[in-house]
Amino acid sequence: MDSLTPVPTARSGAPDPLVGDSPVIDPLLRERFAEPILRLLEPLVAAGSRPVLGLNGPVGAGKTTLCRWLQQQAQRRGLRLAVASIDDAYLPWPLRQRQLAGNPFGVSRVPPGSHDTELLIGCLEQWRAGGPLVLPRFDKTRRGGQGDRIGLQRLEVDALVLEGWLVGCRPLGGERLAALLAATERGSAAAGPGILNRLSAEERHWLPRWDQALQAYLPIWEQLAGLALLRPEGWSLPRRWRFQAEARQRRAGGCWLDPAELRQLVRSSLCSLPPELYQQPLEGEAALVAWLDGRRRCVRVQSGVQSGVQSGVPGPVQGRVQHTEG
Repeated sequence: MDSLTPVPTARSGAPDPLVGDSPVIDPLLRERFAEPILRLLEPLVAAGSRPVLGLNGPVGAGKTTLCRWLQQQAQRRGLRLAVASIDDAYLPWPLRQRQLAGNPFGVSRVPPGSHDTELLIGCLEQWRAGGPLVLPRFDKTRRGGQGDRIGLQRLEVDALVLEGWLVGCRPLGGERLAALLAATERGSAAAGPGILNRLSAEERHWLPRWDQALQAYLPIWEQLAGLALLRPEGWSLPRRWRFQAEARQRRAGGCWLDPAELRQLVRSSLCSLPPELYQQPLEGEAALVAWLDGRRRCVRVQSGVQSGVQSGVPGPVQGRVQHTEG
């Protein structure tokens, strides 16, 4: 376990300038996605379990606001719910520098391999065995925006939501990935319709490294009681969402990134693990999947698939509802 000084305050997510103190989320997302997450966790806690639910969503999809709403509603129900971001488990600065040296995006965080998986695995195992939940904290404003670990926090909670853009993603394996890369080089249709052609030659060269790095995350995913997904209607949307969020931060006087640096951070999340290969397969095993349009309105929810956990909601529902903003 990390020896850094513990941080006493619990992580509840940074304030969102759009919603203030009372998180406002899309009505369909609330009814068919967020509330079922709580209904999924409650019986597991009542049975004596300490469940960890994975929440996967691309950058800018609204994970922080959703998690704030979940924590608020869980508290009203008497459920002590913690939220942890996979990004809180980033490696300390010197280790990340070495781990990501020479990467094609020029980033110091985001791709697989930049997280301290051993630390996070130990934290979760200790908590699920009956101990306190001790989680690392990461401050993205440190080191001129490169970020660094700031300590540990100790929590007494009943359930945990672990959120992040790569939560649940699994490696393809060297043989399958090599075949896809070879097919791309030949221009074969076996590589899929442009999946890897959108990547530069250097980005394709690094794909086996990112794929192999995912192996270290599997013990974390094995501890998940279920998986919930936020999905864009198109994978060009996360870039727009993230730039919109950055503009709001700038107007609010918060810390913001240079546009070129932000562009590379977003690209690293979309090109280190191309969504068609690593994200879309998760849709067949998640307990809940919500699709969002360009304004982050929920347009469709799929529930009760192959995770082995009952979501407590009926089958797929579709519909466009009026987007609500605070």
